Amino acid sequence: MELLRDSIPMVSLAVSAAALYARAASSCVRPGFPRLAALLPIVAFLAAAPFAFSSTIARGLAGFFLAWLGVFKVLLLAAGRGPLDPTLPVLPFVFTAALPVKLRRGGPGAAGASAASKAKSMSLIVSCAVKVAVIAALLHAYQFIDQLHLYMRLALYGVHIYFFLELLLPCLAAAGGALGMEMGPQFDRPYLASSLRDFWGRRWNLMVSAILRPSVYDPVRARDGKAAATLATFLVSGLMHEAMVYYLTLRLPTGEMTAFFLLHGVCCVGEALCARRWAARGWPPPPRPVATLLVVAFLTGTAFWLFFPPICREGSEEALLEEWAAVAAFFEDAGRKLLRYV
Repeated sequence: MELLRDSIPMVSLAVSAAALYARAASSCVRPGFPRLAALLPIVAFLAAAPFAFSSTIARGLAGFFLAWLGVFKVLLLAAGRGPLDPTLPVLPFVFTAALPVKLRRGGPGAAGASAASKAKSMSLIVSCAVKVAVIAALLHAYQFIDQLHLYMRLALYGVHIYFFLELLLPCLAAAGGALGMEMGPQFDRPYLASSLRDFWGRRWNLMVSAILRPSVYDPVRARDGKAAATLATFLVSGLMHEAMVYYLTLRLPTGEMTAFFLLHGVCCVGEALCARRWAARGWPPPPRPVATLLVVAFLTGTAFWLFFPPICREGSEEALLEEWAAVAAFFEDAGRKLLRYV
């Protein structure tokens, strides 16, 4: 691992080599235990790869990309399921294995793609510009973070996480598009969610939902029903978020992330039950603005209570802010140098 230390190019090469091995092995070995045995070294490597970085931000991103999504994709590949398929061409296989993207069925040659692609590109450029501006404003506001109330700081961190992912993941999808691969969306306006089920299942971080559905939800539902499948999915999500916090902070899990997701799983089950009884009695659903406001309030309150404390505890908050300040300084310096040549 020392060879990979703090080297994004070296880690990228190693991950690409691991993906190529996974593709070759799964082409030769049938799904099931034999393929799983062949792929277990890749699982171990992907779980360990984030520790190659001393940067908190880089380690957290690598943990999400590789140790969570990458490991789950490889395990699904061992079962002959999921987004990875040994029949995929080499580049799409490696791209899908290493990054939080999902290839769309039908590929890039769909009818009418040219005009739609141009409109989508313009929309993406405008959207990215807005997100960059918001993140820049947040980074500037962090200079005065000590003067803000705790809840205001946590709200800013929540906005930062959302805009950062909204900026990063579509850019990855755009890179895939430049290579001729059409990617599925990552978010679908989560701030418009009308229920917790709508938020978690159809709007927030759709790549995670696409991985958890075949790996956890579908098998449990087939055996034990929807309620058990929902709780199992949120439990696994909570455990994986505990692992992500460990990658970020290098501290042992506290259980708060698991409690956060289990609470939301229980509420999603209760919400579905109430919705069925509500509909059976012929009562209309609450107005959408009211429902959205309730969802946002519940998400915010529970996130302040259980989601953010493990990330911000024992100096982790200061370390993250220092890294983001360094990132901001780097881009400001690069921008000034660029303007000299314009």
